[in-house]
Amino acid sequence: MGSKILAAVRKTNNIRLKNKMIISIVVVVFIPVLLVGSILTVSYRQNVLDQATQQTMNNVDKIKKQVTDILRMPIEISNKLQVDDRLSNLVNSRYETKFDMVTAYWDFRYFRDYVQLYKEIHNIRFYTDPPMKISNWDFLSADESVKNSEWYLEALDKSSSSISWRYIPDETKDNRPYLSLVRRIDFPLYRSYGVLVIDLDQDELNRILSQEPFDTMIFDSKGLIVAAKQPQWVGRNIDSMDFAKDLSDKPAGAYEFDYEGKTSKIVVEEVVPPYSRNGLKVVSVFTIDSIVSDANRVGRLGFSIIAASLSIALVLVYFTSSFLSHRLLLLNRVLNKVSIGNLNVKSDVDGNDEIGALSRQFNHMLASIRSLMEEVRESQLQKNLLELRQRDIKLKMMASQMNPHFLFNALESIRMKAFVKGDTEISNVVHLLGKLMRRSIEIGDRKITLKEELDIVRCYLELQQFRFDDERLTYKLHLDHSAKNVEIPPLIIQPLVENAVIHGLEEIEERGIVIIDTRVESDRVVITVEDNGCGIPENKLREIEHSFQDIEDAEEHRIGLRNVHQRLILTYGEGFGLKLESPPGSGTHITFSIPLGGNLHV
Repeated sequence: MGSKILAAVRKTNNIRLKNKMIISIVVVVFIPVLLVGSILTVSYRQNVLDQATQQTMNNVDKIKKQVTDILRMPIEISNKLQVDDRLSNLVNSRYETKFDMVTAYWDFRYFRDYVQLYKEIHNIRFYTDPPMKISNWDFLSADESVKNSEWYLEALDKSSSSISWRYIPDETKDNRPYLSLVRRIDFPLYRSYGVLVIDLDQDELNRILSQEPFDTMIFDSKGLIVAAKQPQWVGRNIDSMDFAKDLSDKPAGAYEFDYEGKTSKIVVEEVVPPYSRNGLKVVSVFTIDSIVSDANRVGRLGFSIIAASLSIALVLVYFTSSFLSHRLLLLNRVLNKVSIGNLNVKSDVDGNDEIGALSRQFNHMLASIRSLMEEVRESQLQKNLLELRQRDIKLKMMASQMNPHFLFNALESIRMKAFVKGDTEISNVVHLLGKLMRRSIEIGDRKITLKEELDIVRCYLELQQFRFDDERLTYKLHLDHSAKNVEIPPLIIQPLVENAVIHGLEEIEERGIVIIDTRVESDRVVITVEDNGCGIPENKLREIEHSFQDIEDAEEHRIGLRNVHQRLILTYGEGFGLKLESPPGSGTHITFSIPLGGNLHV
């Protein structure tokens, strides 16, 4: 796959620059702009549609809240009447005369007061069972048509806590249908019951929908439209309308339907009041074309502007590419002259654009090449001279390498002469000195084992014992067997021992001792150098610890305590430096640790 792409790219090298630019403007500009324009237009159209849908859903939600507020009042009234003793006594009392009954009816004004007090309530009536002897517009005896009606039978079949919302005719209002609350009212004390019907005001329901921008309606669980922006729809069944024949079974949400032959959006929201076994649905419908027509017009205008702009751009690219090609051809002619070895030519292409800058850089490059050719001749002469000097340096280095071997051989001759003459002490000291010098020179920068480091320390202490004698200087050296092969930087313990002998025991006349202890603790090797000398004064100890942080290192102190501390930090990291303890007059105690594996700090 990669080879095919590479081959296709190489083929483009045979296309002239002017054609490449035209193809590039088409591929890089024309097609992406058309795609982006199409995508933006579709996105803008969809965004407008989504905003309209969201606005409609917000409006429907607002209608839901308003309808819920309207339905809340008849629910509260029915709850009060359900426990109202006055209603129970009125319905279940036995009156001696009709006059007493009429008087009791007249005194019970709560139904009329509710209707007058709340504009949402159009009428309240109560059906008694068993029927009362006299009926009025508030208290009615259910006739056969009422008893056989679906809503009445459903109310008797349910408990008194269940509310039903039905669009039913009101026989006291010329059988005009209203959205009504239907609820069974039980009188447990009298073992009787009745059916309460509260009609909602139709005008109040229509008023909620009258200001909506789109066709909006409310229908009950049977599909009957109880309120609508277009009043002529009220009373129709939703299934009889072509645009929403299946809408009664749809849950809350947004759907697409055909409305009057046009694709439309329909938003459905459910209203289920408390204590109710059924509810209402709010529906709002709008055609998609009516919403996106402005977006389509903007899209057409945008495509027209894009087409005009791209046409102008194509013309400008054509003339610009022709001009650039001409200037590049002029520069190419000069390059051809240089290719045949003529370095004295000059490009005459002017201008401050990239091609003009390339022309100036080309002229500068030719001048630099001529200058470099002269420098190459001079550098060749200097190179030959440098090789001669290097040979001389190598000879001197070989001569300097013989000096340490000569010194070792001389010391070995002195040792053997002393040994032959029976002076074993001098022989041993010269042997230790030679061994110490050889080890120090041969080590270099490589790491050594802890055992090798302590061998150097032992040689150093033996020489110092020869200098001070055994009564003035003794030493103890302990090497943990499990740590003898741990690798450490060379000459890391010897400077600490040297510091203990020279500075700690210099003023001790007798019984001076240096103790070197190595022990393994967990994952570290702890190394301690201790002496019983005069110790370090407090202020001097603080100066030494402060000097540990200095970076600059004078030549004469490079093997001192600070040098060892910084080597440990650089090798193993923070936490592996020297730790000094020196109570006045009680000697000096120096401790440091290294990882058991000898890992470097990277």
